[in-house]
Amino acid sequence: MENWITDMSLEHTLGADIVTAMKAKDQNRLTALRLLKTALTNRSIEKGRALESAEELQVVSMLVKQRRDSIEQFTKGGRQDLADKEQAEIVILSGYLPASASDEEIAAAVAAAVAETGATSARDMGKVIKAVMAGLAGKTVDGKKVSEAVKSKLA
Repeated sequence: MENWITDMSLEHTLGADIVTAMKAKDQNRLTALRLLKTALTNRSIEKGRALESAEELQVVSMLVKQRRDSIEQFTKGGRQDLADKEQAEIVILSGYLPASASDEEIAAAVAAAVAETGATSARDMGKVIKAVMAGLAGKTVDGKKVSEAVKSKLA
């Protein structure tokens, strides 16, 4: 399923999507989905309980971030084939995340957070980033973009 679903747990959706990928013989999709299922299962075992939906989304976000880091390393190492594989996995995994925050939404959240915290210098960056992330809860947010936006606002 390519959309973020709120009324059904991610694990149930994932199970159905794995079956669909197996029937379609889509090996790339199947590999990415199994990877996600394994990561969710491992986190659930670590916690000793079923994961809440916010925790499931954290796992998906973590996997996407790992893929982005890998792409950077593979590109530096001249392995475009592996970078392309990681990019394809990002596309599949991103389908399980809520909509991404736009640059305008990030800028508005940064402005609101600076006003709310009374931040005036780069020393206040941590407080501002924390407030921005809280303000953008429920959306997928790129931490690098938030950090750059806060830096430019406080500069």
